[in-house]
This record gives sequence, C-alpha cells and structure tokens, in this order.
Amino acid sequence: MNNTVYSINGPVVTIQGKTDLSMMEMVYVGDARLVGEVIRLDSKATTIQVYEETGGLAPGQPVVSAGGPLSVELGPGILRNIYDGIQRPLPALQKETGSFIGRGVTASPLDETVKWDVTVTAKVGDYLHSGDIFATTPETPAILHKCMVTPGVEGEVIWTAPDGAYTIREPIARLRDPSGKEQTLYLAQRWPIRLPRPVEERRPATQPLITGQRIIDTMFPLAKGGAAAIPGGFGTGKTMTQHQLAKWCDADIIVYVGCGERGNEMTQALTEFSELTDPRTGKSLMDRTVLIANTSNMPVAAREASIYTGITLAEYYRDMGYHAAMMADSTSRWAEALREISGRLEEMPADEGYPAYLPSRLAEFYERASYVKNLNGTEGSVSVIGAVSPQGNDFSEPVTQNTKRFTRCFWALDKSLAYARHYPAINWNDSYSEYLGDLSTWYYDHVGSDFMACRERLAGLLLQESSLMEIVKLIGSDVLPDDQKLVIEIARVIRVGFLQQNAFHPEDTYVPLKKQLKMMQVILHCYDRCVNLVSAQIPITQIIGLGLFDLLVKMKYDVPNNKLEILDDYMQQIDEKTAALAR
Repeated sequence: MNNTVYSINGPVVTIQGKTDLSMMEMVYVGDARLVGEVIRLDSKATTIQVYEETGGLAPGQPVVSAGGPLSVELGPGILRNIYDGIQRPLPALQKETGSFIGRGVTASPLDETVKWDVTVTAKVGDYLHSGDIFATTPETPAILHKCMVTPGVEGEVIWTAPDGAYTIREPIARLRDPSGKEQTLYLAQRWPIRLPRPVEERRPATQPLITGQRIIDTMFPLAKGGAAAIPGGFGTGKTMTQHQLAKWCDADIIVYVGCGERGNEMTQALTEFSELTDPRTGKSLMDRTVLIANTSNMPVAAREASIYTGITLAEYYRDMGYHAAMMADSTSRWAEALREISGRLEEMPADEGYPAYLPSRLAEFYERASYVKNLNGTEGSVSVIGAVSPQGNDFSEPVTQNTKRFTRCFWALDKSLAYARHYPAINWNDSYSEYLGDLSTWYYDHVGSDFMACRERLAGLLLQESSLMEIVKLIGSDVLPDDQKLVIEIARVIRVGFLQQNAFHPEDTYVPLKKQLKMMQVILHCYDRCVNLVSAQIPITQIIGLGLFDLLVKMKYDVPNNKLEILDDYMQQIDEKTAALAR
C-alpha cells in the first residue's frame, strides 16, 4: 500500500486510494511524524485528523501506522503531571525544546527512569481476572497507586517479582491464560481514549459530591458519579467556580482539563494548584491532581482529544476504588473544534454550523460519568463538571441546550450577579438539580433530618421574592403589605448571607454541611419569629430596626466552622429581641 499524503486542509489530511489503515487508528503523518487519527475510510480515500500544527507538511510525505487506536498510558506518575491533549508531558517537552514546543516532538507520558517502591500483592498460584490488583506503590503522599490487570486479560500467576524498586518497563508478574498463552504484567498499561473502561455494574448515585459551596451543596447538589454543566457568558466566573470546586470538593482525584481556554487562565491554574495546600492532607494539592492543558493557540483537533484523555485518566483511578472529579473547561471550545473539523470534511451542518452528531458526542462524553462497582469489587466514581461558554450569554444555543439533555445538574451563571460581585454567580431561579430526590436519604442520615425541609423553605422564599420583585419594579414596594415586605427582607438575607460566598475569607471559602444546616435553621427561625410579629400588627420598620437581618448577613464571617454552638446564641438573641418588641 502507498500510504502517502495526497492533500492537506488545515488539520485534515487525506491519502488517495485504498490503504491498510483501519478506522480510529493512530498514525504518524509526514517526515516530522505528527500524531494523527483516521476518522474516515472508503475504497477511494482515507481521511486523517492531525493533532499537531500541519505547517510544512507536503503531499508525498509518508503516513505510518502506530499499530493501534489513539491511546493513553496509564500507570504511576500521572498525578502531579501536566499533559497536552494527546498526553504529551509538557514539563518534559519544555526541558527538551524550551517554552515553545516543536512539531513532532514526543516524550514518554510516564517517566521511564523513575523507580517506584512496589509491593507485589499477587502470589504464584493465584488466578487473576481483569481489573484485579496485583501490585501497589505510593504514587504520591496522598494516593496509593494500585496496578491492575488490563481488562480482557486473565490467568494463573506463574511468576512474581519480589517487592522492591521497579520502573514502569520492568516486569512485575506473569500470567498463563486458560489457552496456555503467557502474559507479562507491568506497572503501566495502555487504553484507547474513546473506549470507556469496563465495569462490573453501574450503581445509582446516592452520595453528594461535597464542595463546601453553600449554593451547590444545599440548593443544587451534584451526586458522586453525576454530571453537571456550568453555562455562563464571558466574565461570569466559570473557570473560578471550577477552580474552587477542584480545591475543595471531596473527590480523591482531580482531573482538570483546560480545553481551548486562554493561555493566561491555564497559567493561573498551573500556578495556583502547585501552591495550594490540600485541606485533606496538609500537603500539596497537586499530589492528587493531574492537569491537561490545551490552550486556544494549540492545534484545534487536539481539543477534542483532550476531553477523552481526561475522562480516561479519571476512569483509571475510579477502577482503583477512588472517587474522581473531572473539570472540563470548556466543552464549548471542544464543540467548536468539532465544528471546524466537520466544516473541513464538508459534512452537512446542523444548528449554527455544528455537526449533526454534536448531541451524540456530548451524550457519549457525559455518559462516562458514573458511580460503579469495579471489576475488582471496589466502588468508585467519576463526576464530570463541564463548563459551557454560550456566545452572547445565549442559553438557547445548541451546545447549552444539548448539554442540558445529558446532565442532571445545571448551574446557570448570571452576568448581572457577576457584575454585582455576587459569587458564585449561580442564578437560583434558572439553575436546577435532579439529584435532590436521590440524595435526600443521605442528607437525612448524615447531616440532619430537617435539611431538605429547610432547603425547600429557602427555595420557596426566593421564588416568592422573584414574583414580588416583578410587582415592585412596576409600582414600587410601598404598596406591598408587611408580610410580603418581610419576604423580600428575608430573601435578601438568604441571597447575601447564605448564597453569596467569599473565596478569600478563611471561614467562608469552605463551609461544612453541618454549618450550612445550622445557618438555614437560624435564618428560618428568625423569619418565623418575624412572621409572628407581623401577625401581631407590629410595623415592618420596627422589625428591621432590631438589626437581626444585618446580624444574619454577617454570621457567615463571624461564626468559625468549628464553633457552631455560637449559632445557638444567635437563636437566643433572636428570641429575646423579638419577644421584647412583642411586649
């Protein structure tokens, strides 16, 4: 077969005539050996999308098969690393080429020279199935790496290496499968990025991903193994919200994918994450984080690959029994890459030029979020939080609308809230979470029996305020009766004192669920006492004059997270002041 370049259209390269390549096969294109992937095949031509800049590529240059689909290498050394969209380690490439990475430059995704302190758990005579753990090594101070049998491989252990220091290329064990064929096990394995890793069983998501952000944990929670979308226009805080979730959520592993974002944002993420202290261990947050940087000036085709690379790394740690959280920032840039490639392939466009298969690609990605029983009997999860960047803040555009179809949690960022410095700028009227029913039992058992009831009352008061504000805009607030004026006042307390959160305040950047419940109880206790005063014909101006509402707005700063008994004093103070006014 004459596998040579025939035509080049940006990142799309074609070979004329029949080839020996197969669909989704990884190839090296041209003399510079640029990484590419076969995306279309027929008897007359083969189409390849190239994940690197194609400048300088010319017709007649060779195309060589890599011998399999586009894959990532999975093993110890992933954490603390920074990759591009096709799992090239950026720190290693920087040492080789400097700050600007050349085309065709490659490096092993995992350092082949590092010796890991390996404990071999498999013994001669054991029968290992797919996914079983045969060795462990402390990858970082925070994470024990569990080396697993590659899915599709099984057999009786006929040899194991003694405990000691090994590189990822040294054999650790050998198996003999039922047919008599021998397989060697190493610390690392390869896996195709577009193929979901197999599991024993998908399980219902019944545990929340605790983030310490009140508007998320209380109002619109995300379950472990669930998928959430954060849509918002420019400057509404998508990236900062994802940074805050990455820092504070109770996932074991964080996979942060910067897909087509500005370079300075990724630089900020890389700098911040390396300096942050993990609240769980007191050590560096990078000990359980992997970053995939694919900035807007990198080749467009690699944006699409970066999303699949990230979710495959997350699934690998899930298979060990960890809970992984993947931040994709932003899926709109990924969709734009699909649109550009589709246009170059001259495919029939659908809404706003996006390809007709956009919904199926989004579904394929978000469906890989799951809470599962693994092949080795452990439980793990992958939670996906995808940012969406609708142009002009228009939530009716195709990417946002199709994302809503496949995610059960929708945190709609509001431009007016962001410009008013209300963060997180999640609009409580446009957002929703379909996980509330699934998580209610967990909240009842682990936080408090009245947690969901308090949450419903807060949501009801905010809804009432939204309706009342329509009237206020038309004819002013003076015409409202006192009970409705009270609703507006208490809703302000909820918005400013509960939903608004200061990421730079030591007590407010992360709030435990027990404190969130106690704050709701105090606010509702104050509201109930004030309702009694209004019923007793006491003017709303006198009730406001007690200063209780201002006191509640500041309690998020004044009450330390480890001294919740102070909130009982707030209750007592409310009772005393309202009782004095009632006399």
